[in-house]
Amino acid sequence: MSQSALWAPWRINYILEDKTEESNSGCLFCRLHEENKDCDNLILERTKYSYVLLNRYPYSSGHLLVLPAAHVADLDELEAEPYIDLMVLLKKSIKALQKALQPSGINAGINMGAAAGAGIAAHLHFHIVPRWPGDHNFMPVIADTMVMPQQLESSYEVLKPFF
Repeated sequence: MSQSALWAPWRINYILEDKTEESNSGCLFCRLHEENKDCDNLILERTKYSYVLLNRYPYSSGHLLVLPAAHVADLDELEAEPYIDLMVLLKKSIKALQKALQPSGINAGINMGAAAGAGIAAHLHFHIVPRWPGDHNFMPVIADTMVMPQQLESSYEVLKPFF
C-alpha cells in the first residue's frame, strides 16, 4: 500500500501551542468572550447567555463552536434560561450553516470531559461541522490530517450575514 501525504500547515500551530500557558492565563473561551474583538476572534454572534464562533482549528470549512458564556464544564451546570439560550443558538447556527454553505449534512455534538475528546474540557462547547460527500471522510481519524478548501477569514465573511 502506498502512502500519500496531505499538508495541513495550519494544524501545527495547535499541536505546538503551549497548553500550560492557557491554564496559567485562564480559559481561552472565557477570554475570547470577554474581549471586544469579535471579528479577530471569529465570533459570529452573541446572545444573552451564549455565543458562536468559527473553530480556529477546524475539522472542515465552516466548523463552528457554540458555547455558553458561563464557564461550565457540564450541561447540568446551566440553569434553565442559559440552557435554552444555548440550544436556540445551536439551532440557529445549524440553520445559518445550511443557508450559507449548503452542506450535504451536518455533524453536531458535544465532548464533555477530556476522556470524551474535549480539547478544553473545563468550558462546555458544541461542535457543528458541515459535511459534503468526499470532503475528508476518514482522513482526520487515520492520518490526523484535514483537507480545508476555504480560509477561516473567507468562512467568516460568508457566514456572518446569516447571524
